[in-house]
Amino acid sequence: MAVTVRPIIKPAVEDDWIMFFEELSPLLKEMTQNPVAFLGGFAAGILRLDLNQEPVKSWLEKQGAGVPPGGSGGSGSGGSSSSGPQSISID
Repeated sequence: MAVTVRPIIKPAVEDDWIMFFEELSPLLKEMTQNPVAFLGGFAAGILRLDLNQEPVKSWLEKQGAGVPPGGSGGSGSGGSSSSGPQSISID
């Protein structure tokens, strides 16, 4: 008498792909709506371009885009000029 063993849980490969595409859908939607702006921002992020440096800043101003006054990138520290570690005190 042969016993066949069937998996109780089916492989979720299809579900993983569906979840993967659902996570990418906002990114793909933005890319299809504004492909030049999206690819420009993507390239600037990959190349780590500073939006306040002169060639990039003047090009953005010609395009009508506003450059943030505090700078670009970073952790959003609110314009602090120190780039090293910071200490905090917890009471």
